Amino acid sequence: MNKVEVLSPAGDFECLESAVKFRADAVFLAGTEFGMRTASANFDNQQLKKACDFAHSNKVKVHLTCNTLPRVDEIDRLPEFLEYAQDCGVDAFIIADVGVMELAKKYAPNVELHVSTQAGITNHLTANTLYNMGASRVVLARELSLPEIATIRAKTPKELEIETFVHGAMCVSFSGRCLISSYMTGRDANRGDCAQPCRWKYHLYEENREGQFFPVEETNQGTFLYNSRDLCMIEHIPQLVEAGISSLKIEGRAKSSYYVAVITNAYRNAVDEYYKNPKDFVLPQWIKEETEKISHREYNTGFYFGKEPGQVTDNGGYIRTYDVVAFCESSEGEVSNITQRNRFFLGDTLDVLPPSGKPFTTKCLKLVNKYGQEVESAPHAMEQLIMTTDAEIPKGSVIRRKRT
Repeated sequence: MNKVEVLSPAGDFECLESAVKFRADAVFLAGTEFGMRTASANFDNQQLKKACDFAHSNKVKVHLTCNTLPRVDEIDRLPEFLEYAQDCGVDAFIIADVGVMELAKKYAPNVELHVSTQAGITNHLTANTLYNMGASRVVLARELSLPEIATIRAKTPKELEIETFVHGAMCVSFSGRCLISSYMTGRDANRGDCAQPCRWKYHLYEENREGQFFPVEETNQGTFLYNSRDLCMIEHIPQLVEAGISSLKIEGRAKSSYYVAVITNAYRNAVDEYYKNPKDFVLPQWIKEETEKISHREYNTGFYFGKEPGQVTDNGGYIRTYDVVAFCESSEGEVSNITQRNRFFLGDTLDVLPPSGKPFTTKCLKLVNKYGQEVESAPHAMEQLIMTTDAEIPKGSVIRRKRT
């Protein structure tokens, strides 16, 4: 069987490096125009070429998002953008607009065409039509169940790949198409500039009692009417593969490199473990636990099992039980050169996520700053330190501390 792809987000170069280090098969990223995440740093022309070269040198594919719905004043800029992306070596465009799709075929004929979830593909008729128009992959609407996906797989050419989101934030919309942000803030979600008003806390007031607010409360914290749970399908790799999905897509181009590292690592290991013994696969507990070590909202399984995913009504924030405190730049035995990210202390028990293998814990026994002085804590972000621990920390490891 063809092994399912692990597809990771890369909002900037550091996130790209994390995805590659933790063994994604492919990454999706954006240029400075036409992508659906303006909050991310994204990649200018020079960075895009560098990103493609770096990814390809590590046998990782690059999918470029070109999935906004462009207005008439933007169309004239598209041919040059598409041509340059092809010259950089981009492997695929992720496109939502059929007009952009036609331009891509003309100006970048060597780049594969993937049709975005923004297109709202919910049936085999649409998938087949897009395949006949030149698409090599469709990113299905997130509102589909596993039986519906299996039916689409059975009624489309085997050459047409199927991609679905399996992890990350979901919004109160149909496949990402939402007007709440535009109405309330003037920031257009369909052009990558969502202000996320679905995460805000709301109150109600009666027409004749202006200024008197009546909370519609689940708790005394207020109510978050539109606040979707986060998607997590880490425990359902067999069902995803059996439905015929080609690529497992991790949401998160606005997320940190730490998020990319942890979640890429979790799905990479889950997929690899599945293919070792597909008939009797049991997800190792440590992999499931990894998905809890990043900042996230309450998890659920989206629409895959035919139920509405529901909203988080009692809080608008995240569950956060671990903080990333450092990255290991190099090591020799039990002495590591690290770059600090969040404050930690001598004597702390640290949780280490290596680029390969299971996470493990170790104790911080000694800290030395760049002046050669022993210190009691690491308080300065991006500070370079030498740390001695009671276990060897591999180069490239993410170092975390559990919140107390």
